[in-house]
Amino acid sequence: MIEASAPGKLYIAGEYAVLEPGQPAILVALNQYITVKLTKTDTQGSIRSSLTNHFPIPWTRRNGKVFIDERENPFAYVVQAMMITEKYAVALGKKVSFFDIEIQSDLDNKDGRKYGLGSSGAVTVATIKALLKFYQVPYDNELIYKLAALAHLAINSNGSFGDLAASTYGGWIAYSCFDRDWVREKLVTVPILMLLEATWPKLAIEALTPPENLSLLIGWTGSPASTTHLVDRLNEEKDEISIYYRHFLADSRQVVQSMIDAFKMQDLTGIQQGIRANRRLLQDLGKSSGVHIETLSLYNLCESAEDMGGAAKSSGAGGGDCGIVIIDEKIDTRELFASWKDNHIVPLPLAVHEEREYTPL
Repeated sequence: MIEASAPGKLYIAGEYAVLEPGQPAILVALNQYITVKLTKTDTQGSIRSSLTNHFPIPWTRRNGKVFIDERENPFAYVVQAMMITEKYAVALGKKVSFFDIEIQSDLDNKDGRKYGLGSSGAVTVATIKALLKFYQVPYDNELIYKLAALAHLAINSNGSFGDLAASTYGGWIAYSCFDRDWVREKLVTVPILMLLEATWPKLAIEALTPPENLSLLIGWTGSPASTTHLVDRLNEEKDEISIYYRHFLADSRQVVQSMIDAFKMQDLTGIQQGIRANRRLLQDLGKSSGVHIETLSLYNLCESAEDMGGAAKSSGAGGGDCGIVIIDEKIDTRELFASWKDNHIVPLPLAVHEEREYTPL
């Protein structure tokens, strides 16, 4: 049996702007995981998941491509990860096989509600890692990320693929998305091996080291949000607010770059100032676009953290899910957590996942 895992993620800064190629954002990988297990079979495979009560979905191949009856398929990201990774393996001269896949997830609560930690990205990365191991193909983080990005492009994802970078590289990262149009064009005009070896325009992934006194707190509002839906809403409004949106992108770039510089200088105060500035930008974006980014629960989460000396904002697309707080580790947070409890906000006891091979207990 082959096994591989990938961590979940949260956005720290740069949301929405990061959808544009070359716009910087900051993310962090967290110690909640999706684990994929592969077992070789003979004539047909199956996919089962803890998210679907372990009910097996059969898969086979037709004309050399992975096939699942669409009426039975809740695993679109897994299937695309299988297809792009096997395309790469075949290009290397590997012979494809059948296998059963079992998926286990920590990225939701006991009731099955998602925390907003990037399950689609994590399951894509974990599946690709498992398949590369299965076919005995050497890999590094750049290869995994690019294969995962190609899988999400095939599903017409409207995201920035930052979740894929965080789940692949681990730790704290500065991230900018690649030029999607360039990659799409090359995907149909050059062999996959050449595309994966090429430098993708505007893509940037850089590890960051946080100050020693930085503490990251995460609060879950209990209200799941759809990133895809919120991004679609913004895309519908961009033409109407084009002048404002250009200013938003410029301001976001300046704020996030100042935060990246603060990480490099180990400047907690500078990072906190960036968090507050980014929160204001997202609040203004929500008002200008009509996209409901900072909900009442997220507002209460942030304001209570600010009262305690922390810097707080929504994380990711907003509209629910999680908020984050950057605070000095010396500050006693018991009063903050009591306030969160009064506002039905759940502290998530998560830590940063550093880059290493994760082995489940």
